[in-house]
Formats: sequence, C-alpha cells, structure tokens
Amino acid sequence: MAVKVREGYSGNTNLAGAKYWLTGDLGDEWGTNKKGAWVVVSFDPSTSKEQRDALAPMILKTYGLEWGELKAQEAPIEISRSVDIVEAKLGGGQMALMKLQREPGADGKGVVLRNVKYFGAANNDGFEMYRSLDHSANVQGHQFSYSDRNAFLISIDTHEGEGAGMSGNH
Repeated sequence: MAVKVREGYSGNTNLAGAKYWLTGDLGDEWGTNKKGAWVVVSFDPSTSKEQRDALAPMILKTYGLEWGELKAQEAPIEISRSVDIVEAKLGGGQMALMKLQREPGADGKGVVLRNVKYFGAANNDGFEMYRSLDHSANVQGHQFSYSDRNAFLISIDTHEGEGAGMSGNH
C-alpha cells in the first residue's frame, strides 16, 4: 500500500506531502482477532522525522491490527497516475512495485464502490476499482509477486482527536 498524505496535521506537525508504504501480509486472523502476520513500514527520505513520529501511531491505529512482525525502513517512494494506469515504486521498483489498471465501468469512466467501511478511517470517497498488472515485493526477507488481482485506490480521512488528522491516497 503506497500512501501520500495530501493534507493534515498532528498537533503542530504538518503532514502534507509525507509518503509511506506498507508491505505486509494480513494473514488469516486480521478479520477475526485483529492480528496481522507481518508488515514493513517504509518512509520516503523526504518524510521528516517529525512527520514519521506523528504518522507512526496514526498508521497503527488506523489499521488497528496487532502485527506478529513489525519493521520500519527508509526507501524512496514514487507514485504516478495517468488516466487508466497507476504505478508506485519503492526503492526505484527494486524493493516493491505496483502497476494497476483502472477497471472500466459500463460508461467507460471506471468503477467506484461506495459506502464501504475502511479500517479506522473516519471517511472515504469510495474504492476506485483497479486490476493489478504487476504487484511484487522483496522487502526485509519477504518476497512475493502476482498479477491479475483486484486492487483499489481510495482517499481517506482520519482524525486523531482535536486538531489532528490526515487525508491521503492509498
């Protein structure tokens, strides 16, 4: 999951422009016991220490899972979007890559699934449905590669009490 924060604050820390990437495996118990198998949180080098410190508890709270293995690292994150293709690269694509193609709707403009709760997000504007052309990773001893699976883009709003929260793309 590649994330770019569009806007928001945590206390006095401006989170706009911060980027992070979650590579992980939800495992078999995420929906029943709120336990995820493993996750690696990668922060883009441009994300400041203050932003990282503010985002870390928000990331963990938003997804609300207890992780069997939790690691953090730093690596460049690139995200690009054209009309029908979204591509995200971690470490120049050497560590992880997601290339997604928009699913055309009946009107050709794309499919959006609305009114679906997304983890701990206060709001979302719907799941824009995509299909993976390539989704691969080789991060911290975990490796996988697959294609032709459902994927989505979502913009969410989270709120951490008075004066805190963020809005971004997943």
